[in-house]
Amino acid sequence: MVVGAGFSGIGAAIRLREAGVHDVLILEKAPQLGGTWRENTYPGCACDVPSTLYSYSFTPDTAWSRLFAGQREIHAYLRTTAERYGLDDALRCGVHVREARWDPAGERWLLDTSDGPYSATALVLATGPWHLPRDLDVPGIEEFSGPVLHTARWDENIDLTGRRVAVVGSGASAVQLVPAIADQAANVHLFQRTAQWVLPKPDLPVPAAVNRLLDRLPGARGALRAGQYILQEGFNYAFRHPRLARLLEVGARAHLRLAVRDRELRQALTPDYRLGCKRLLTSSTFYRALTQPHVRLHSTAVTAVRGNEVVGADGTAVQADVLITATGFRMGEPPLAQSLYGRDGRTLHEAWDGEPQAYLGTTVTGFPNLFLLLGPNLLGGSTSAITVLEAQLTYLTAALAHLDHSGHRAVEVHPAAQAEHNTAVQEALRTTVYNSGGCTSYYFSPSGRNTFAWPWSTGRLVRQLSRFDPAVYTRHAATGPTPLPAPTVPQDDDRTVPARGE
Repeated sequence: MVVGAGFSGIGAAIRLREAGVHDVLILEKAPQLGGTWRENTYPGCACDVPSTLYSYSFTPDTAWSRLFAGQREIHAYLRTTAERYGLDDALRCGVHVREARWDPAGERWLLDTSDGPYSATALVLATGPWHLPRDLDVPGIEEFSGPVLHTARWDENIDLTGRRVAVVGSGASAVQLVPAIADQAANVHLFQRTAQWVLPKPDLPVPAAVNRLLDRLPGARGALRAGQYILQEGFNYAFRHPRLARLLEVGARAHLRLAVRDRELRQALTPDYRLGCKRLLTSSTFYRALTQPHVRLHSTAVTAVRGNEVVGADGTAVQADVLITATGFRMGEPPLAQSLYGRDGRTLHEAWDGEPQAYLGTTVTGFPNLFLLLGPNLLGGSTSAITVLEAQLTYLTAALAHLDHSGHRAVEVHPAAQAEHNTAVQEALRTTVYNSGGCTSYYFSPSGRNTFAWPWSTGRLVRQLSRFDPAVYTRHAATGPTPLPAPTVPQDDDRTVPARGE
Protein backbone atom coordinates (compact mmCIF):
# COMPACT_ATOMS: atom_id res chain seq x y z
CA MET A 1 0.00 0.00 0.00
CA VAL A 2 1.39 3.38 -1.06
CA VAL A 3 0.06 6.57 0.54
CA GLY A 4 0.50 9.62 -1.68
CA ALA A 5 0.54 10.07 -5.45
CA GLY A 6 3.28 12.60 -6.05
CA PHE A 7 6.74 11.87 -7.45
CA SER A 8 7.42 9.36 -4.66
CA GLY A 9 4.15 7.45 -4.86
CA ILE A 10 4.06 7.24 -8.66
CA GLY A 11 7.70 6.14 -8.76
CA ALA A 12 7.12 3.54 -6.04
CA ALA A 13 4.19 1.96 -7.87
CA ILE A 14 6.13 1.77 -11.14
CA ARG A 15 9.24 0.24 -9.57
CA LEU A 16 7.24 -2.23 -7.48
CA ARG A 17 5.40 -3.49 -10.55
CA GLU A 18 8.65 -3.77 -12.47
CA ALA A 19 9.99 -5.87 -9.57
CA GLY A 20 7.05 -8.24 -9.85
CA VAL A 21 4.89 -6.81 -7.04
CA HIS A 22 1.59 -6.36 -8.84
CA ASP A 23 -0.74 -6.11 -5.85
CA VAL A 24 -0.09 -2.39 -5.41
CA LEU A 25 -2.56 0.34 -4.50
CA ILE A 26 -1.90 4.08 -4.26
CA LEU A 27 -4.19 6.02 -1.93
CA GLU A 28 -4.32 9.75 -2.65
CA LYS A 29 -6.48 12.13 -0.63
CA ALA A 30 -6.69 14.74 -3.41
CA PRO A 31 -8.92 14.42 -6.50
CA GLN A 32 -5.91 13.86 -8.73
CA LEU A 33 -2.24 12.86 -8.57
CA GLY A 34 0.67 15.29 -8.51
CA GLY A 35 1.68 15.97 -4.91
CA THR A 36 3.43 19.29 -4.38
CA TRP A 37 3.31 19.95 -8.14
CA ARG A 38 -0.46 19.71 -8.03
CA GLU A 39 -0.80 21.94 -4.97
CA ASN A 40 1.63 24.74 -5.80
CA THR A 41 0.20 26.75 -8.69
CA TYR A 42 1.40 30.23 -7.75
CA PRO A 43 2.79 32.45 -10.55
CA GLY A 44 6.40 31.60 -11.35
CA CYS A 45 6.36 28.20 -9.64
CA ALA A 46 9.14 26.05 -11.11
CA CYS A 47 11.81 23.54 -10.15
CA ASP A 48 15.25 24.73 -9.03
CA VAL A 49 16.90 21.48 -10.16
CA PRO A 50 17.60 20.94 -13.89
CA SER A 51 14.67 19.21 -15.59
CA THR A 52 16.69 16.28 -16.88
CA LEU A 53 17.85 15.48 -13.35
CA TYR A 54 14.48 16.20 -11.76
CA SER A 55 12.76 13.34 -13.57
CA TYR A 56 12.71 9.58 -13.40
CA SER A 57 15.74 7.83 -14.84
CA PHE A 58 13.41 5.21 -16.34
CA THR A 59 11.80 7.84 -18.61
CA PRO A 60 14.95 9.15 -20.32
CA ASP A 61 13.13 10.31 -23.46
CA THR A 62 11.32 13.20 -21.79
CA ALA A 63 11.47 16.32 -23.94
CA TRP A 64 11.51 19.27 -21.54
CA SER A 65 10.74 22.73 -22.88
CA ARG A 66 13.13 24.50 -20.48
CA LEU A 67 16.31 23.71 -18.58
CA PHE A 68 14.27 24.22 -15.39
CA ALA A 69 10.69 23.08 -15.88
CA GLY A 70 7.71 25.00 -14.57
CA GLN A 71 4.95 23.64 -12.35
CA ARG A 72 2.44 22.91 -15.10
CA GLU A 73 4.92 20.98 -17.20
CA ILE A 74 6.09 18.92 -14.23
CA HIS A 75 2.51 18.13 -13.24
CA ALA A 76 1.74 17.11 -16.83
CA TYR A 77 4.87 14.92 -16.79
CA LEU A 78 3.62 13.05 -13.73
CA ARG A 79 0.20 12.50 -15.28
CA THR A 80 1.74 11.31 -18.54
CA THR A 81 4.14 8.98 -16.73
CA ALA A 82 1.31 7.42 -14.71
CA GLU A 83 -0.65 6.83 -17.93
CA ARG A 84 2.42 5.48 -19.71
CA TYR A 85 2.92 2.83 -17.02
CA GLY A 86 -0.77 2.00 -16.72
CA LEU A 87 -1.31 3.07 -13.11
CA ASP A 88 -4.99 3.97 -13.51
CA ASP A 89 -6.11 0.67 -12.01
CA ALA A 90 -3.78 1.12 -9.02
CA LEU A 91 -4.68 4.71 -8.18
CA ARG A 92 -7.47 5.58 -5.72
CA CYS A 93 -7.93 9.36 -5.61
CA GLY A 94 -10.11 11.13 -3.07
CA VAL A 95 -9.25 8.55 -0.38
CA HIS A 96 -8.10 10.02 2.93
CA VAL A 97 -6.14 7.71 5.25
CA ARG A 98 -7.40 8.44 8.75
CA GLU A 99 -5.36 5.85 10.63
CA ALA A 100 -2.86 3.06 10.05
CA ARG A 101 -2.21 0.42 12.70
CA TRP A 102 0.17 -2.56 12.75
CA ASP A 103 -1.64 -5.80 13.57
CA PRO A 104 0.85 -8.11 15.38
CA ALA A 105 -1.41 -11.14 15.05
CA GLY A 106 -1.94 -10.84 11.32
CA GLU A 107 1.49 -9.25 10.64
CA ARG A 108 -0.19 -6.62 8.47
CA TRP A 109 -0.99 -2.95 8.35
CA LEU A 110 -4.68 -2.13 8.89
CA LEU A 111 -5.83 1.17 7.41
CA ASP A 112 -8.94 3.14 8.26
CA THR A 113 -9.79 5.36 5.30
CA SER A 114 -12.62 7.48 3.95
CA ASP A 115 -13.16 4.64 1.45
CA GLY A 116 -13.45 1.97 4.13
CA PRO A 117 -10.86 -0.42 5.61
CA TYR A 118 -7.76 -1.61 3.77
CA SER A 119 -4.99 -3.97 4.79
CA ALA A 120 -1.48 -4.39 3.42
CA THR A 121 1.65 -6.43 3.99
CA ALA A 122 3.84 -3.34 3.58
CA LEU A 123 3.04 0.35 3.98
CA VAL A 124 4.93 2.95 1.95
CA LEU A 125 4.57 6.57 3.08
CA ALA A 126 5.05 8.74 -0.01
CA THR A 127 3.57 11.93 1.43
CA GLY A 128 6.73 14.00 1.00
CA PRO A 129 8.30 16.67 3.22
CA TRP A 130 6.69 19.58 1.33
CA HIS A 131 3.13 18.79 2.29
CA LEU A 132 1.65 20.88 5.11
CA PRO A 133 1.76 24.65 4.47
CA ARG A 134 3.06 26.81 7.30
CA ASP A 135 0.57 29.61 7.89
CA LEU A 136 1.46 33.11 9.04
CA ASP A 137 0.40 33.27 12.68
CA VAL A 138 0.18 36.92 13.72
CA PRO A 139 -2.52 38.91 15.50
CA GLY A 140 -5.23 40.33 13.25
CA ILE A 141 -4.60 38.23 10.16
CA GLU A 142 -8.15 36.82 10.30
CA GLU A 143 -9.48 40.38 9.98
CA PHE A 144 -7.40 41.34 6.95
CA SER A 145 -9.76 43.20 4.63
CA GLY A 146 -8.66 41.46 1.42
CA PRO A 147 -7.73 37.96 0.21
CA VAL A 148 -5.02 36.06 2.13
CA LEU A 149 -3.21 33.50 -0.05
CA HIS A 150 -0.59 30.96 0.89
CA THR A 151 1.57 30.09 -2.12
CA ALA A 152 0.59 26.43 -1.69
CA ARG A 153 -3.13 27.34 -1.72
CA TRP A 154 -3.22 29.68 -4.67
CA ASP A 155 -6.53 31.02 -5.98
CA GLU A 156 -6.23 31.66 -9.70
CA ASN A 157 -9.51 33.59 -9.67
CA ILE A 158 -7.92 36.47 -7.77
CA ASP A 159 -6.59 39.09 -10.18
CA LEU A 160 -3.56 41.02 -8.93
CA THR A 161 -3.65 43.58 -11.73
CA GLY A 162 -3.39 47.11 -10.33
CA ARG A 163 -3.61 45.94 -6.72
CA ARG A 164 -1.37 46.58 -3.73
CA VAL A 165 0.26 43.30 -2.74
CA ALA A 166 2.17 42.40 0.42
CA VAL A 167 4.34 39.27 0.28
CA VAL A 168 5.60 37.72 3.53
CA GLY A 169 8.68 35.50 3.24
CA SER A 170 11.90 35.47 1.25
CA GLY A 171 12.48 31.77 0.55
CA ALA A 172 12.15 29.72 -2.62
CA SER A 173 8.50 30.49 -3.36
CA ALA A 174 8.91 34.25 -2.77
CA VAL A 175 11.97 34.39 -5.02
CA GLN A 176 9.89 32.89 -7.83
CA LEU A 177 6.65 34.71 -7.07
CA VAL A 178 7.78 38.35 -6.79
CA PRO A 179 9.23 38.65 -10.32
CA ALA A 180 6.15 36.90 -11.73
CA ILE A 181 3.65 39.34 -10.19
CA ALA A 182 5.70 42.55 -10.28
CA ASP A 183 4.44 43.55 -13.73
CA GLN A 184 0.80 43.08 -12.73
CA ALA A 185 0.58 44.64 -9.30
CA ALA A 186 0.44 48.38 -8.63
CA ASN A 187 2.78 47.92 -5.67
CA VAL A 188 4.61 44.93 -4.17
CA HIS A 189 5.91 45.03 -0.61
CA LEU A 190 8.18 42.12 0.28
CA PHE A 191 8.72 41.45 4.00
CA GLN A 192 12.06 39.70 4.48
CA ARG A 193 12.92 38.38 7.92
CA THR A 194 16.22 36.87 6.74
CA ALA A 195 18.27 37.65 3.63
CA GLN A 196 18.94 34.68 1.34
CA TRP A 197 21.86 33.65 -0.82
CA VAL A 198 20.73 33.69 -4.45
CA LEU A 199 22.78 32.40 -7.38
CA PRO A 200 21.88 33.10 -11.04
CA LYS A 201 19.59 30.57 -12.70
CA PRO A 202 20.33 29.69 -16.34
CA ASP A 203 16.66 29.05 -17.07
CA LEU A 204 16.77 28.85 -20.85
CA PRO A 205 14.24 27.39 -23.28
CA VAL A 206 15.12 24.10 -24.95
CA PRO A 207 14.16 24.32 -28.64
CA ALA A 208 12.32 21.40 -30.21
CA ALA A 209 15.30 20.87 -32.54
CA VAL A 210 17.56 20.29 -29.54
CA ASN A 211 15.15 17.74 -28.10
CA ARG A 212 15.03 15.92 -31.44
CA LEU A 213 18.82 15.86 -31.54
CA LEU A 214 19.00 14.45 -27.99
CA ASP A 215 16.56 11.71 -29.00
CA ARG A 216 18.62 10.75 -32.04
CA LEU A 217 22.01 10.62 -30.33
CA PRO A 218 22.36 7.38 -28.35
CA GLY A 219 23.14 8.10 -24.71
CA ALA A 220 22.84 11.88 -25.11
CA ARG A 221 20.17 12.36 -22.48
CA GLY A 222 21.99 10.05 -20.09
CA ALA A 223 25.21 12.02 -20.56
CA LEU A 224 23.34 15.28 -19.95
CA ARG A 225 21.84 13.86 -16.78
CA ALA A 226 25.25 12.66 -15.58
CA GLY A 227 26.78 16.08 -16.25
CA GLN A 228 24.05 17.82 -14.28
CA TYR A 229 24.51 15.32 -11.46
CA ILE A 230 28.24 16.09 -11.26
CA LEU A 231 27.51 19.83 -11.17
CA GLN A 232 25.01 19.41 -8.34
CA GLU A 233 27.46 17.23 -6.44
CA GLY A 234 30.03 20.00 -6.73
CA PHE A 235 27.73 22.21 -4.67
CA ASN A 236 27.12 19.30 -2.32
CA TYR A 237 30.87 18.88 -1.80
CA ALA A 238 31.23 22.57 -0.97
CA PHE A 239 28.44 22.36 1.59
CA ARG A 240 30.25 19.50 3.30
CA HIS A 241 33.46 21.55 3.35
CA PRO A 242 32.36 25.06 4.44
CA ARG A 243 35.60 26.76 3.42
CA LEU A 244 34.77 25.98 -0.20
CA ALA A 245 31.32 27.51 0.24
CA ARG A 246 33.09 30.88 0.47
CA LEU A 247 34.01 30.52 -3.21
CA LEU A 248 30.34 30.19 -4.08
CA GLU A 249 29.63 33.28 -2.01
CA VAL A 250 31.95 35.26 -4.28
CA GLY A 251 29.74 34.36 -7.22
CA ALA A 252 26.55 35.13 -5.28
CA ARG A 253 27.87 38.55 -4.21
CA ALA A 254 28.86 39.35 -7.80
CA HIS A 255 25.38 38.37 -8.97
CA LEU A 256 23.86 40.70 -6.37
CA ARG A 257 26.20 43.58 -7.20
CA LEU A 258 25.49 43.38 -10.93
CA ALA A 259 21.73 43.33 -10.43
CA VAL A 260 21.36 45.81 -7.56
CA ARG A 261 23.21 49.13 -7.81
CA ASP A 262 21.63 50.70 -4.75
CA ARG A 263 24.05 50.16 -1.88
CA GLU A 264 21.47 50.23 0.90
CA LEU A 265 19.25 47.70 -0.85
CA ARG A 266 22.26 45.52 -1.60
CA GLN A 267 23.27 45.49 2.07
CA ALA A 268 19.74 44.50 3.08
CA LEU A 269 19.91 41.57 0.64
CA THR A 270 23.32 40.31 1.84
CA PRO A 271 23.13 37.37 4.28
CA ASP A 272 25.26 37.22 7.42
CA TYR A 273 25.72 33.43 7.37
CA ARG A 274 27.52 30.91 5.16
CA LEU A 275 26.06 30.02 1.79
CA GLY A 276 24.38 26.60 1.99
CA CYS A 277 23.37 26.96 5.63
CA LYS A 278 19.82 27.47 4.35
CA ARG A 279 18.37 26.06 1.15
CA LEU A 280 20.27 27.47 -1.81
CA LEU A 281 18.10 29.66 -4.04
CA THR A 282 18.58 30.41 -7.73
CA SER A 283 17.03 33.20 -9.78
CA SER A 284 18.11 35.60 -12.48
CA THR A 285 15.02 37.81 -12.07
CA PHE A 286 14.48 38.25 -8.32
CA TYR A 287 17.05 40.96 -7.68
CA ARG A 288 16.02 42.89 -10.79
CA ALA A 289 12.39 42.81 -9.67
CA LEU A 290 13.34 44.38 -6.34
CA THR A 291 14.98 47.33 -8.10
CA GLN A 292 11.72 48.40 -9.78
CA PRO A 293 10.27 51.61 -8.32
CA HIS A 294 6.93 50.04 -7.33
CA VAL A 295 8.56 47.08 -5.56
CA ARG A 296 9.92 47.61 -2.07
CA LEU A 297 11.87 45.40 0.30
CA HIS A 298 11.21 45.60 4.05
CA SER A 299 13.90 43.87 6.11
CA THR A 300 11.66 42.91 8.97
CA ALA A 301 9.38 40.15 10.13
CA VAL A 302 5.62 40.72 10.11
CA THR A 303 4.19 40.95 13.63
CA ALA A 304 0.58 42.03 13.10
CA VAL A 305 -2.17 42.85 10.64
CA ARG A 306 -4.56 45.75 11.23
CA GLY A 307 -7.40 45.93 8.75
CA ASN A 308 -5.65 46.39 5.41
CA GLU A 309 -2.29 47.23 7.01
CA VAL A 310 0.58 44.76 7.32
CA VAL A 311 2.83 45.71 10.24
CA GLY A 312 6.50 44.84 10.63
CA ALA A 313 8.56 44.29 13.76
CA ASP A 314 10.39 47.56 13.08
CA GLY A 315 7.13 49.52 13.02
CA THR A 316 6.78 49.55 9.24
CA ALA A 317 3.11 49.58 8.19
CA VAL A 318 2.04 49.21 4.57
CA GLN A 319 -1.43 49.14 3.07
CA ALA A 320 -2.30 46.15 0.93
CA ASP A 321 -5.26 44.81 -1.02
CA VAL A 322 -3.89 41.24 -1.13
CA LEU A 323 -1.70 39.46 1.43
CA ILE A 324 0.43 36.57 0.14
CA THR A 325 2.19 34.31 2.64
CA ALA A 326 5.24 32.64 1.10
CA THR A 327 6.03 30.98 4.41
CA GLY A 328 6.84 27.46 3.25
CA PHE A 329 5.88 24.17 4.87
CA ARG A 330 5.86 22.44 8.23
CA MET A 331 8.83 20.13 7.91
CA GLY A 332 9.73 17.08 9.95
CA GLU A 333 6.99 14.52 10.43
CA PRO A 334 4.83 13.00 7.68
CA PRO A 335 1.14 13.92 7.91
CA LEU A 336 0.19 10.47 9.26
CA ALA A 337 2.72 10.50 12.11
CA GLN A 338 0.11 11.11 14.83
CA SER A 339 -2.26 8.40 13.59
CA LEU A 340 0.22 5.69 12.55
CA TYR A 341 0.52 3.06 15.30
CA GLY A 342 3.48 0.68 15.42
CA ARG A 343 4.18 -2.70 17.00
CA ASP A 344 3.95 -1.48 20.61
CA GLY A 345 0.86 0.69 20.07
CA ARG A 346 2.78 3.97 20.03
CA THR A 347 2.33 6.41 17.18
CA LEU A 348 5.24 7.44 14.99
CA HIS A 349 4.89 10.91 16.51
CA GLU A 350 5.30 9.49 20.01
CA ALA A 351 8.21 7.25 18.99
CA TRP A 352 10.10 10.18 17.49
CA ASP A 353 9.25 12.61 20.29
CA GLY A 354 10.04 15.64 18.16
CA GLU A 355 13.21 14.22 16.59
CA PRO A 356 12.45 12.23 13.42
CA GLN A 357 15.02 9.56 12.69
CA ALA A 358 15.17 6.37 10.69
CA TYR A 359 17.66 3.84 9.39
CA LEU A 360 18.95 5.18 6.06
CA GLY A 361 15.97 7.54 6.16
CA THR A 362 13.74 4.62 5.20
CA THR A 363 12.82 2.21 8.02
CA VAL A 364 11.98 2.85 11.68
CA THR A 365 12.40 0.68 14.77
CA GLY A 366 9.03 -0.41 16.13
CA PHE A 367 7.27 -0.12 12.77
CA PRO A 368 7.59 -3.38 10.82
CA ASN A 369 7.22 -3.27 7.04
CA LEU A 370 6.94 0.52 7.07
CA PHE A 371 8.99 2.38 4.46
CA LEU A 372 9.39 6.16 4.41
CA LEU A 373 10.21 7.84 1.11
CA LEU A 374 12.30 11.02 1.38
CA GLY A 375 12.45 10.39 5.11
CA PRO A 376 14.69 11.95 7.79
CA ASN A 377 18.27 12.96 6.98
CA LEU A 378 18.24 12.04 3.29
CA LEU A 379 18.22 15.33 1.39
CA GLY A 380 20.71 18.15 1.03
CA GLY A 381 21.14 21.66 -0.21
CA SER A 382 21.61 20.72 -3.86
CA THR A 383 20.72 17.06 -4.27
CA SER A 384 17.92 16.10 -6.63
CA ALA A 385 15.14 14.52 -4.59
CA ILE A 386 14.49 12.15 -7.50
CA THR A 387 17.99 10.66 -7.27
CA VAL A 388 17.42 10.03 -3.56
CA LEU A 389 13.95 8.64 -4.21
CA GLU A 390 15.12 6.14 -6.83
CA ALA A 391 17.85 4.90 -4.49
CA GLN A 392 15.22 4.29 -1.83
CA LEU A 393 13.00 2.47 -4.31
CA THR A 394 15.89 0.09 -5.02
CA TYR A 395 16.09 -0.58 -1.29
CA LEU A 396 12.31 -1.00 -0.99
CA THR A 397 12.06 -3.56 -3.77
CA ALA A 398 15.04 -5.48 -2.35
CA ALA A 399 13.43 -5.57 1.10
CA LEU A 400 10.17 -6.92 -0.29
CA ALA A 401 12.05 -9.46 -2.42
CA HIS A 402 13.80 -10.65 0.75
CA LEU A 403 10.43 -11.14 2.44
CA ASP A 404 9.11 -13.02 -0.55
CA HIS A 405 12.05 -15.42 -0.74
CA SER A 406 12.84 -15.87 2.96
CA GLY A 407 9.42 -16.89 4.14
CA HIS A 408 9.35 -14.16 6.80
CA ARG A 409 6.23 -12.07 7.31
CA ALA A 410 7.89 -8.78 8.26
CA VAL A 411 11.17 -7.00 8.79
CA GLU A 412 11.90 -4.37 11.43
CA VAL A 413 15.18 -2.50 11.71
CA HIS A 414 17.17 -3.39 14.81
CA PRO A 415 17.30 -0.52 17.39
CA ALA A 416 21.11 -0.72 17.53
CA ALA A 417 21.41 -0.33 13.75
CA GLN A 418 19.14 2.69 13.70
CA ALA A 419 20.92 4.29 16.67
CA GLU A 420 24.39 3.69 15.25
CA HIS A 421 23.43 5.08 11.86
CA ASN A 422 21.89 8.23 13.32
CA THR A 423 24.82 8.81 15.67
CA ALA A 424 27.14 8.71 12.64
CA VAL A 425 24.85 11.07 10.71
CA GLN A 426 24.77 13.66 13.48
CA GLU A 427 28.53 13.49 14.00
CA ALA A 428 29.19 13.97 10.27
CA LEU A 429 26.72 16.87 10.09
CA ARG A 430 28.60 18.73 12.79
CA THR A 431 31.25 20.06 10.37
CA THR A 432 28.96 20.70 7.38
CA VAL A 433 27.69 24.13 6.46
CA TYR A 434 24.18 22.97 7.38
CA ASN A 435 25.16 22.84 11.06
CA SER A 436 28.10 25.25 11.26
CA GLY A 437 26.99 27.98 8.87
CA GLY A 438 25.57 30.32 11.49
CA CYS A 439 21.86 30.28 10.62
CA THR A 440 18.59 28.68 11.66
CA SER A 441 16.67 26.69 9.07
CA TYR A 442 13.92 24.15 8.59
CA TYR A 443 16.63 21.49 8.61
CA PHE A 444 16.41 21.50 12.43
CA SER A 445 13.84 20.13 14.86
CA PRO A 446 12.73 22.35 17.77
CA SER A 447 15.31 20.61 19.97
CA GLY A 448 18.12 21.70 17.65
CA ARG A 449 18.79 18.37 15.93
CA ASN A 450 19.30 18.39 12.17
CA THR A 451 16.68 15.91 10.98
CA PHE A 452 16.72 16.83 7.29
CA ALA A 453 20.18 16.81 5.74
CA TRP A 454 22.37 13.94 4.54
CA PRO A 455 25.99 14.71 5.52
CA TRP A 456 27.85 12.73 2.85
CA SER A 457 27.87 12.49 -0.94
CA THR A 458 24.87 11.39 -2.94
CA GLY A 459 27.03 8.62 -4.37
CA ARG A 460 27.48 7.20 -0.88
CA LEU A 461 23.75 7.40 -0.25
CA VAL A 462 23.01 5.51 -3.49
CA ARG A 463 25.57 2.82 -2.62
CA GLN A 464 24.24 2.30 0.89
CA LEU A 465 20.69 1.97 -0.40
CA SER A 466 21.67 -0.30 -3.26
CA ARG A 467 21.68 -3.42 -1.07
CA PHE A 468 19.24 -4.62 1.57
CA ASP A 469 21.14 -6.19 4.47
CA PRO A 470 18.94 -8.61 6.46
CA ALA A 471 21.54 -8.65 9.25
CA VAL A 472 20.41 -5.24 10.52
CA TYR A 473 16.77 -6.34 10.75
CA THR A 474 14.66 -8.37 13.13
CA ARG A 475 12.66 -10.75 10.99
CA HIS A 476 9.14 -11.84 11.84
CA ALA A 477 8.33 -15.44 10.98
CA ALA A 478 4.83 -16.86 11.01
CA THR A 479 5.35 -17.80 14.68
CA GLY A 480 6.55 -14.34 15.72
CA PRO A 481 9.66 -12.12 15.65
CA THR A 482 13.13 -13.60 15.57
CA PRO A 483 15.48 -11.20 17.36
CA LEU A 484 19.00 -10.93 16.04
CA PRO A 485 22.16 -9.82 17.83
CA ALA A 486 23.01 -6.16 17.62
CA PRO A 487 24.66 -5.68 14.23
CA THR A 488 27.58 -3.58 13.19
CA VAL A 489 26.50 -1.07 10.57
CA PRO A 490 28.91 -1.22 7.62
CA GLN A 491 30.86 1.94 6.95
CA ASP A 492 31.43 3.33 3.48
CA ASP A 493 33.89 5.70 1.92
CA ASP A 494 32.82 9.04 0.54
CA ARG A 495 33.67 8.90 -3.13
CA THR A 496 31.40 11.06 -5.23
CA VAL A 497 30.81 8.79 -8.19
CA PRO A 498 27.39 8.70 -9.85
CA ALA A 499 25.84 5.26 -9.59
CA ARG A 500 24.30 3.64 -12.57
CA GLY A 501 20.89 5.08 -13.32
CA GLU A 502 21.37 8.35 -11.42
